[in-house]
Amino acid sequence: MPTTRTPTLAQLLVPARIRVGLRAPDKATAIDALVHLLAGHEAIRNLDDVRAAVREREEKMSTGVGKGLGLPHAKTPAATDTVLAFATTDTPVNFEAVDDVPVRLLLLVVGPDEHKSEHIRILGRISRLVSHEALRDRLVAADTPQEILDILRDGEQALRT
Repeated sequence: MPTTRTPTLAQLLVPARIRVGLRAPDKATAIDALVHLLAGHEAIRNLDDVRAAVREREEKMSTGVGKGLGLPHAKTPAATDTVLAFATTDTPVNFEAVDDVPVRLLLLVVGPDEHKSEHIRILGRISRLVSHEALRDRLVAADTPQEILDILRDGEQALRT
């Protein structure tokens, strides 16, 4: 049985789904802005249902995973495939993170329940990437969505070597 390779973050993201310098006074606003970046994506059946699923997941436990990263995510039938949105914030946002450090980096992962293992691999990959302070600093300092993509691509390549 052939194994399915999880696409890289850089393969799953496009500049239109990346926001640099997001202005968000709080976690709810940041999540709403991330979900809005998925508007018009062919794999999203209903944006309001996606938003509700992400909020419901966040109510169970904060997705502020530490080191300035927020990973809001949800499995929902409102998505037919795994989709991502990414943002850097203009100022730190309280995400009720496990280490109490406000977030500047946000990655939204949404997909159907049958993509659960891919979903987990993506969350693990971004966590490994941002464990490197230099990469986090580069992402926060990035000026364009394309620069974010390039940094993620370089970081993922370094993980594989």
